[in-house]
Amino acid sequence: MLKGTVKAGSRVFSTSLMRQCVCKDARAYSVLPVPRDEEEEAMLHRMMRVDHAGEYGANRIYAGQMAVLGRTQTGPLIQHMWDQEKRHLAKFNEILAENRVRPTFLLPLWNISGFLLGASSALLGKEGAMACTVAVEESISEHYNSQIRALMEQDPDRYTELLQVIKEFRDEEMEHHDTGLEQNAESAPGYWLLKAVIQLGCKAAIRVSERL
Repeated sequence: MLKGTVKAGSRVFSTSLMRQCVCKDARAYSVLPVPRDEEEEAMLHRMMRVDHAGEYGANRIYAGQMAVLGRTQTGPLIQHMWDQEKRHLAKFNEILAENRVRPTFLLPLWNISGFLLGASSALLGKEGAMACTVAVEESISEHYNSQIRALMEQDPDRYTELLQVIKEFRDEEMEHHDTGLEQNAESAPGYWLLKAVIQLGCKAAIRVSERL
């Protein structure tokens, strides 16, 4: 038998070819396509970095809300939304690890600030927590929509798997937004000011997380 080959029955396969097939099959399950060049790689890494940061922050917000309202009648509803956010974060953790994408350096900041935002909004009562949810989820949904538009304009067939993930998560974020409105978010004290301030912070966090 020639060196570098394995024999299975009457067929002989190159071990190097087998390794290539295994790698190709593994990549077939990846959400991100293999980057064509450094520019595309940088774009995809920025997208995944900020999406991961957003889902991480959302998880910390719901953790803060649960710390205050977890034992109230609103607790199960917040827990349901938090469980969905946990699934989003787990998916982005997987994508980052699979594609060697560096998470933002600001995760420790989002850890603390997210929890404090969630807890402080919950201290205003159920309506305050829901107002925070509406503001945050609206910002995240708009961000996901901008990514969807960008990917669709470039090459929808190339980014099919990624678009599917983002659209699914966008729809669940919008579900949380609508739930917040149904739960009287607009009755929170200073609702419009609170919403504006939170969304301003979200936009700043998105811009910074893309770069750092």
